[in-house]
Amino acid sequence: MLTDDTPESNATSAIVIGAGLGGLASAMRLGAKGYQVTVLDRLDRAGGRGSSITKGGHRFDLGPTIVTVPQVYEELWEACGRDFHADVTLKPLDPFYEIRWGDGSVFRANGDTDHMVKEVTRFNPADVTGYLKFLDDSQKRYVVGFEGMLTKPMHRIWETIKVLPQFAMLRADRSILGLARTRVKDERLRMALSFHPLFIGGDPMHVTSIYALVGYLEKEFGVHYAMGGVQAIADAMVRVIQAQGGTVRQGAQVDEITVENGKAAGVKLADGQALQAPVVVSNADPGHTYDHLLRNHKKRRWTAPKLRKSRWSMGLFVWYFGTKGTKGKWSDVGHHTILSGPRYEGLLRDIFIKGHLSDDMSLYLHRPSLTDPDVAPAGDDTWYALSPVPHLGHKNPVDWAAERDAYRDKVAAVLEQTIPGFEAHLSEEVIFTPEDFRDRYLSPNGSGFSIEPRILQSAYFRPHNVSEELPGLYLAGAGTHPGAGVPGVVSSAQVLAQMVPDAPQSAPSTHRLAAE
Repeated sequence: MLTDDTPESNATSAIVIGAGLGGLASAMRLGAKGYQVTVLDRLDRAGGRGSSITKGGHRFDLGPTIVTVPQVYEELWEACGRDFHADVTLKPLDPFYEIRWGDGSVFRANGDTDHMVKEVTRFNPADVTGYLKFLDDSQKRYVVGFEGMLTKPMHRIWETIKVLPQFAMLRADRSILGLARTRVKDERLRMALSFHPLFIGGDPMHVTSIYALVGYLEKEFGVHYAMGGVQAIADAMVRVIQAQGGTVRQGAQVDEITVENGKAAGVKLADGQALQAPVVVSNADPGHTYDHLLRNHKKRRWTAPKLRKSRWSMGLFVWYFGTKGTKGKWSDVGHHTILSGPRYEGLLRDIFIKGHLSDDMSLYLHRPSLTDPDVAPAGDDTWYALSPVPHLGHKNPVDWAAERDAYRDKVAAVLEQTIPGFEAHLSEEVIFTPEDFRDRYLSPNGSGFSIEPRILQSAYFRPHNVSEELPGLYLAGAGTHPGAGVPGVVSSAQVLAQMVPDAPQSAPSTHRLAAE
């Protein structure tokens, strides 16, 4: 709620809509540029999809669970005159994750090439040469797609045109699954090399092979867990914003972006209160931003029909649960486990193309209590099981009110093969369906990751960080450039900061903080 101590609008005021990681990173960047920032968020905890719910002593981290590119945070903190590692403790994971198939085979991924070659050899010795070529593919795509584009503004078509020759050379038109097919023959290895885009909402059968760069990211920078979960990162971001003189307000829902003289002028809240600022950053989904928050402002590009025609990422069914007295039980199940279902390509078609809720599934199983003792009561475990499912925008959307409990039972049957007898130990549980993503996060179609990262929905073709619809409005988060995934979301603030001028007649707060 806004109170009487809300700063009045002036040239150094800035408003950030949404306290997701992209919104918080944007507020930090603006604070470092000298702005007096107010962050407005409708939830009760900062972090957006990276927030948490605590129930019965279990902390359920609702969204992202890992840190893959620590330097993204290090650079953000440094821009604010701070040390990330003084605020957040990262613990490297080894293995990064296990992939399990129904035939009993297990692939354990880490950053050691010799280890990975041995893993590939166990599946198919003839695929080792192809796997090493895939690693080379991954590094080349990292140089172009990550180093070359992640933090570069892409709101001008020329910036995208300039990289087209490199994209052509790297066969960016080929899907990541298509690339994996050219390198290895074992179907399980093809899945292991191509599934990563699912973590940012992309269909491996159609997402560009540029996303093979994730393999290099994992190998080069490792996979880490933030002690306290991603919620701990969000909380640390709030503390930096407050130290800069900014404010983060929970329980404050923005209903509309106000416009004066053809420019962004501030926001109006759902309770009718208004706040003015010449700089407005929306960390809300671009679909919600343009279709709802700017509903009274004429759009040129991101009209309702255009948004409806966009391809949206899949939905998610997530079952968060605690098990009592199970510490030390199921000792073969690690921090991250991927349970690959009997179909890969067929399941992808059902989820992304047909919009069909299948009886079979692949699951991501998270067990943070192995690493973080504070996530569960003593002796207990905290888990979440995630199943990709169709979003709500398909022709015949899933009726989750009718399907929720039945689908939970199907998930339980799959989990029973890996953690047998777990239901007898259940203590607490929370379930999110795409309808919850729609209602909690105001995500169009209940999509888990905003607009799908296909090649013609990336870079210039994605909603821009500087709005093409309204001067003074900027966008951050998964739906804008560079895209979903925590490194991309946090980096969207770095892109945005290059386009927002320094606050007038004010020294950047970096210097103030560094001198304290």
